Amino acid sequence: MSDASAPTLLQSLSPGHQPTVEENLERGEIDQSTRLPVLAFFTTSLFWLLVGTVFAMISSFKLHSPEFLGDVSWLTFGRVRPAHLNTVIFGWASTVGIGVTIWLMARLCRTRLRHPRMLLAACGLWNLGLVIGTLGILGGDSTSIEWLEFPGYSTPLLFLGYALVGIWGVIMFRFRAPGHVYVSQWYLIAALFWFPWLYGSVQLLLIVHPVQGSIQAIVNWWFAHNVLGLWFTPMGLAAAYYFIPKVIGKPVHSYYLSALGFWSLALFYNWNGAHHLIGGPVPTWVISASIVASFMMFIPVTVVAINHHMTMRGKFHLLATSPTLRFIVFGAMCYTLVSFQGCLMAFRSYSKVYHFTQLTIAHAHLGMYAFFTMVMFGSMYYIVPRLVGCEWRSATLIKLHFWACFYGVILMMLTLHIGGFVQGLGLNNPNTSFEMITKSTIPYLIGRSLSGILLTIAHFVFAYHFVLMLLRLGRPQGEATLFTTPALPAAHDKTEPAAL
Repeated sequence: MSDASAPTLLQSLSPGHQPTVEENLERGEIDQSTRLPVLAFFTTSLFWLLVGTVFAMISSFKLHSPEFLGDVSWLTFGRVRPAHLNTVIFGWASTVGIGVTIWLMARLCRTRLRHPRMLLAACGLWNLGLVIGTLGILGGDSTSIEWLEFPGYSTPLLFLGYALVGIWGVIMFRFRAPGHVYVSQWYLIAALFWFPWLYGSVQLLLIVHPVQGSIQAIVNWWFAHNVLGLWFTPMGLAAAYYFIPKVIGKPVHSYYLSALGFWSLALFYNWNGAHHLIGGPVPTWVISASIVASFMMFIPVTVVAINHHMTMRGKFHLLATSPTLRFIVFGAMCYTLVSFQGCLMAFRSYSKVYHFTQLTIAHAHLGMYAFFTMVMFGSMYYIVPRLVGCEWRSATLIKLHFWACFYGVILMMLTLHIGGFVQGLGLNNPNTSFEMITKSTIPYLIGRSLSGILLTIAHFVFAYHFVLMLLRLGRPQGEATLFTTPALPAAHDKTEPAAL
């Protein structure tokens, strides 16, 4: 029989709970069991982030200076831009998301990591597929299908690598410790289920046995939109739902709101992608259904925004202290912004202005970077010290990383939104030539490149800091590397580093 006096999970998550020695030892054992697989995914994800950043800068410069590297065939815009997109989506975002998922699943299942070699094999297969796919794109062997440019001979490796991760996730959840299933686990399990469904279906329908005509566009945007909303969004929200309460020492405001947000996301998001095809040769009912579903996304987005805000109420002063909290709260706020913007962009009247403009690019970056990537940065700041046994070396480097990201995002959003609006007005004016429209966007594209320089600085600073941690050149474990040093809430683990 179990000890009736043992604290429940809900008690252990409460602000006033003081972890027992046994609980702290268990946490330490769980963290160490995840060490090799999580660090493998984190390390390779940062490699792909840097590679994708270089591709991004090249493609950005080419938009306003087409002659840049114009003599290098494998770095033409038609190759380097899809190489950037795929290395960031599958190389950085998916890989770091899997790493965070592994750590969170082990923590929330309250059991040591099972089958770590399976995850290491998955990491190897996944990255081999990324290398082959990226070289294929640069070599001119792209599929030309946006978000799916990796050639067909690389995707079996990606799918097999992910299959091992998915199988591992089912095993971990099956053998979790008895007790409460936390809200973050809902999102993680859903993401682990949704991705193979999305990726397998689209490979079958567009690559293996392609459907015909305009249905290809519908399938393409069904995947491109849902990989954001049903793969990256659940992982990002799972991290936010875990780390925000963990750092501030306060439980999630409402589990009922959490359930409403989760199920409404699952119900409505799947239909959203077709609004990108407004004005295209597709059935009107498909577009209309997508517009309605996009509008209904106000429900999960508003619910999540309220839940996060009410959880943070009275604790916003900790943003001045905690790197983890600052990155993740910024990302959560951007999730609200990008989602509300997406609801509006689904309407036909709005689409007349933004369609085929830089506004679409701004929207994608607001979601993938300002929301998801910032949440992943914050998650890594919390997780890595618990795996390597030392603290982040420099608060100054963390500040440089955050503010370079912050100002880079702000500058990019301003230039692309204003430039996209100007571009959209020009496209709707029959008296304006396409040449004039193109020239009018150049100053804004230069501004985008400047924002990219800030983001590049941020990425290389973070990668350098991460390498120092891998080499265990950080500060001695005990006092976390914080921006300021006020006393943190009593709910933090006492024998592991103070919450970042």
